[in-house]
Amino acid sequence: MDTTTTTSTTFNDIFKSSFLDKTESFSIIDSLIGLLLAFAIGLFIYVIYKKTFSGVMYSHNFNISLIIMTMATALIIMGISTNIVISLGMVGALSIVRFRTPIKDPMDLVFLFWAAASGILCGAGLIPLVIIGAILIGIVMLIFANRITVENPFLLIVKYSDASIEKTLEEMISNKVKKHSIKSKSVMADNNLEVTYEIRLRDNNAEFINQVKDMNSVHSAIMLSYDGNFTA
Repeated sequence: MDTTTTTSTTFNDIFKSSFLDKTESFSIIDSLIGLLLAFAIGLFIYVIYKKTFSGVMYSHNFNISLIIMTMATALIIMGISTNIVISLGMVGALSIVRFRTPIKDPMDLVFLFWAAASGILCGAGLIPLVIIGAILIGIVMLIFANRITVENPFLLIVKYSDASIEKTLEEMISNKVKKHSIKSKSVMADNNLEVTYEIRLRDNNAEFINQVKDMNSVHSAIMLSYDGNFTA
């Protein structure tokens, strides 16, 4: 009887001392430092995203969410590292969350992962690692993003009614741009034709689009910037 009581008491003491009383190690100063660092890293990611964005429509709200994600992830890591009960509750809470916002640009997913990883490192107190990682990733992003911007492609959408001008249209586009290729061609319900070209401008000169519009039988000529991913 005494052995059972002693064993039970010992187990309860171990459980309490090992898990439930871990909140005593919580430090307000360390938490503030971690959150401020997460904010600084998130702000750095914000600037890099804004400078390297090459899509059609820049989303300020998405960029702001990168800062919030970095800080929120750091906050979660700080919480679950101080108390096992909180960590179990956090796992249960996050398991019922469903994120249904579609991410169309792969680079947006990269920035989200970067923000989450930075928040984890900030929450874990690995300050040198998160700073070095942010600097190196930022440099890589700036180098390759600027290189991609130089070769930024465009879509040229031409709507016309006479199929006989296709050869002339092809020759004009070929002479005015650096590279071009047909992405799609369709016949509309009113028997008009629509062709979509992927083009790369020569010296960023887009004046030729006026000449395309002035061709006989051409109803419209539209040029759009895009990220190189085309869905017909």
